[in-house]
Amino acid sequence: MAVRIIEILFPLFSIATLGYFVGRRMKPDLSHANKLNMDVFVPALVFAALANQQFEIGGFIPLGVATLILVFGSGLAAWLLARVLKIDLRTLVPPIMFNNCGNLGLPLAVLAFGDVALAPAVVMFMLSNLLHFSYGAWLLDHRVRIWNVWRVPSVMATFAGLAVAIAGLEVWSPLLTSIRMLGEISIPLMLFALGARLADSTIAAVGRGVLVAVARPAIGVALAFAVMLFIDLPPQERALLIVFGALPPAVLNYIFAERYGQEPATVASMVLVGNVAALVTLPIALAIALP
Repeated sequence: MAVRIIEILFPLFSIATLGYFVGRRMKPDLSHANKLNMDVFVPALVFAALANQQFEIGGFIPLGVATLILVFGSGLAAWLLARVLKIDLRTLVPPIMFNNCGNLGLPLAVLAFGDVALAPAVVMFMLSNLLHFSYGAWLLDHRVRIWNVWRVPSVMATFAGLAVAIAGLEVWSPLLTSIRMLGEISIPLMLFALGARLADSTIAAVGRGVLVAVARPAIGVALAFAVMLFIDLPPQERALLIVFGALPPAVLNYIFAERYGQEPATVASMVLVGNVAALVTLPIALAIALP
């Protein structure tokens, strides 16, 4: 089991580590690459997964409901924690509520459970991403218009893919292959960019970073087990839900905090410490989830 977990996690952390050292040494400007990834490659990955003929949206409704409960439940737990510790809600809630289901979640799902896990992992990513760009942005700035989420390319790709799947349309095979190849660029680029982004972060608030590093996976995994008591999921989706719950804070939390001026240095520490701590928390989650 230990060897299997190392084999799963090594590609993820080796690529992210390479990105970290390249970021420290060369300080590349990845803003254009990240924009391409979010606007082109990730939408292609999402569309290809959802428009696949083998994808049946009805079969993922229980997983979707479980994911929503996990996200909102994490937010509620973070709200209570913030009130008890007297921390600004807008600083603490997003890093605990929204996890790194893109940069780490998607590649981890494929490496741990095979290509068949990509579709359910995309469903979970899609729902979390939709909430992050809408409710997550509104949480930081109540002037944000939630309906602008429709302009996000990955959201547009989500609904386009769902429309194709629901209508039972068959995308021309060479075209779908081209879209899938574009999507395959996104995962290694996500990991590399994650490492490079962490290289720019500083640990300004170690205590709060450790707090989130512990609370984010602890709350997520506890909620996953609680949800599975009431929602019957197939074994693979149960395992994915446990891993989803254990994921560290999303890097997007830092980007949003910077954009809206919500203690970006503190949030950067939460993201940095949380993702480094994933070296410990993710192996534990995989040991629990893997058959």
